[in-house]
Amino acid sequence: MPKVSQAHLLGNITALAEIGAIDDGGCARLALTDEDKAGRDLVTGWMKQLGLEVCIDAIGNVIGLRAGRENVAPIMTGSHVDTVRTGGRYDGNYGVLAGLEVVRALNEARITTRRPLAVAFFTNEEGARFQPDMMGSLVYAGGLGLHEAYAAADKDGLSVGDELRRIGYLGATRPGALKPHAFLELHIEQGPILDEEKVQIGVVESVQGISWTEYTAAGVSNHAGTTPMRLRRDAGYLAASVNLFARQLAREMGGDQVATVGALSLTPNLINVVPNRAVFTVDLRNTDEGRLKQAEARVRAHIAQVAEAERVDVEAKVLARFEPVTFDAGLVDRVEHHARALSLSTRRMPSGAGHDAQMMQRLCPTAMIFVPSVAGLSHNVKEHTEAADLVAGAHVLMNLTLELAEQ
Repeated sequence: MPKVSQAHLLGNITALAEIGAIDDGGCARLALTDEDKAGRDLVTGWMKQLGLEVCIDAIGNVIGLRAGRENVAPIMTGSHVDTVRTGGRYDGNYGVLAGLEVVRALNEARITTRRPLAVAFFTNEEGARFQPDMMGSLVYAGGLGLHEAYAAADKDGLSVGDELRRIGYLGATRPGALKPHAFLELHIEQGPILDEEKVQIGVVESVQGISWTEYTAAGVSNHAGTTPMRLRRDAGYLAASVNLFARQLAREMGGDQVATVGALSLTPNLINVVPNRAVFTVDLRNTDEGRLKQAEARVRAHIAQVAEAERVDVEAKVLARFEPVTFDAGLVDRVEHHARALSLSTRRMPSGAGHDAQMMQRLCPTAMIFVPSVAGLSHNVKEHTEAADLVAGAHVLMNLTLELAEQ
C-alpha cells in the first residue's frame, strides 16, 4: 500500500515557505509577483520530477496530470500557492503539496489508477492583490470571462493580463478544458474549532457566501479645531460608524453571520484635519443566502442614513459576491468514511473562508478536508498545523483519491 512520507511533505512545505519568507516564519507571495513566480517555478519543477504532464492555461492555472490506465476524466486535487502579504506556510500550499505527495507515494508503490490524477494550483485565490478572490478557479469553472479577469488591476494599476505575461504564466490552454470526474481540496481549517475541540479531521459540508464591497465616501476637509461638529462633512466619521455597525449587526443576527471592515484609508490622514475622503471595505459572510442578503441590505441602509445626516457622498463598488455552496453529499460522506477508517476523529462543519473548491463544485462533484489550525490562526505568520495532523489529512486525501480513481 502507498504511504505518505512526513519527511517529504514537511520538507516541501518548508522549501516553498523559503520563497517570499518574512519574519517569524511567514510568507509573502502575492499573486503574480516575482515571489509568486518563484513559488510557481518550484512547484512546477516538482510536478515534472514526479513525471506529471504540466499544462498552464490562459489564466495561469497550473495542472500536473498523471496518466491512468484509461483516458477518462481525472480525479483532481489542489489549491493555491499565492499568499496574503502576512501569510503563513500552510494556507493553500498544503493542499497542493499533499496532492504531490499522493502522486509520489503512488509512484513509489508503482500503482497506476484507472482514472488519471491531476494536481492543480489556481491563480490569485487570495484576492489580496487583484479582485475577485478565487479568480483562477472562477475562470476555470466559467464564472468569469478571461478579458474581465485580465483587466483586473492592483492598487498600482498593474493588470492581471500584463502580470501573467511578465512572469511567464500566460498559458495557451483554455481554462476548464480538462473537466474532472471529481475535485478534492485538502486545507487547514483557518479557524479555531477543530483545535479547540481536539478533532483531527473536518468534514466540510459547505462554504459560506461571501460579499465584498468597497465604499468611497467624499466629504469636505476642514480645520479640526475651528469647525463646529454641526457643520462638519466628515467622511472618516461615516467609515467609523460602519465599522461599529458591522460588529453590532453580526452580533444581533447571530448564527453564522460575520462582518468585517478590513481595509480603511483616510485622506488627508492628518491629526488636525477633518477627513474629506474615506475608502473602506465591508466583508460579509453567511451560510444562508437569504440572511446574507439581509445583512447587505442593512449595511447599505445604515450607510445611506449616516451619509445623508453628515452630507457625505458615497459610492459603492462590489469586489466579490459568491453565494453559499453545498458540496456533493456523497463525496462528503466518503471523506468521513475514510477518516474514520483511519481511526481519526471527525466533525462535520461549514467553511468560513472561501476556497477554490466552491468554484469547482460548478463543474463536478467536490469535497473538502480540513485539518486543525493551532489556536485558529491563519493569514498570520504564526499559522501552524502539527505534523501529525498534516500527515493524517494527506492520508485521508490519498485513500479517497484512490477509491475515486478506480470508479
